[in-house]
Amino acid sequence: MTRTRTASDTSSAERPVTAGVIVALGTVYLVWGSTYLAIKYIVGSLPPFLSMGARFLLAGAVLTAMIVVSRGRPAFRMTRRELVTAALCGLFLLVGGNGLVAVAEQDVDSSMAALLIAGTPLWVVLLRAVLRDRPSAATVAGLLVGLVGVAILLHPGVQGAAELGPLLLVCLSSFLWSCGTVLATRRPLPADPFVTTVVEMAAGGTAMVVLGSFGGEWGRLHLGGTESSAWIAFVYLVLVGSVLGYSAYVWLLARARLSLATTYAYVNPAVAVVLGALFLSEPLTVNVLAGGAVIIAAVAFVITAESRGRRSPLPTTRQGAMPVEPT
Repeated sequence: MTRTRTASDTSSAERPVTAGVIVALGTVYLVWGSTYLAIKYIVGSLPPFLSMGARFLLAGAVLTAMIVVSRGRPAFRMTRRELVTAALCGLFLLVGGNGLVAVAEQDVDSSMAALLIAGTPLWVVLLRAVLRDRPSAATVAGLLVGLVGVAILLHPGVQGAAELGPLLLVCLSSFLWSCGTVLATRRPLPADPFVTTVVEMAAGGTAMVVLGSFGGEWGRLHLGGTESSAWIAFVYLVLVGSVLGYSAYVWLLARARLSLATTYAYVNPAVAVVLGALFLSEPLTVNVLAGGAVIIAAVAFVITAESRGRRSPLPTTRQGAMPVEPT
């Protein structure tokens, strides 16, 4: 859907890069890039759906308290359509985009998951094309190059050197995240992005707890035998990954150019690869390096091309970008 240029677009282009902007941008890069590593630690000891569901329910509760203290209960006023859209986005973005990544990371390296998820803006472009929102020739070219990168990453699994199923599950996760992204650009959402996030976390977190319950995850939950690293990672995801990371991103959107803020889409995967190698000794194979480089380059190209045409492929709301981190 083509977005009409507004006064906010013009003012965004003129926003200076201050020290605060640099700090906030670095926070988003590091925090959101590290969430894949944290998830890897968690699913080594805790069931994926239950742990991710609890993560978002707790993070949502913290954000709710912050909103009530700062702006009062009236901040949560919204129409039924806005509530339904936010809840549906929570199912696509969190259950599909986050829950499935957690399930896949039981068998997939955190760096590999991050690189496959990096292609999300490319899937958004593809969905837009299906919905007759025709992308530019440059965007289509970037999409095709990005799909080549995905094929490179999947190649070992196709050849039997790795489990293909979990890798495809990550691809499905990326696609569902893209569906939530497109939905958010076409349906009404609450005016306050923090309120939108609370609704998404409540819907997505509840759904994951339900899925985990039906999947028998309570029987696999042994709190006494859980590694301390898993608990540390869980608290980190709730307070730092969700609350701090998102708050820094919303602050950044209000003070920096959108084209600068959305660079997280191709910086976070690089951060995830480095952290995976340092902390988990995840192998940096030729396929990982080559496929990852191709995807990141393609995403950077697409974001640049879309920004020039004012047709951002990233999640957008009335106030900027979709208020939920990629994992």
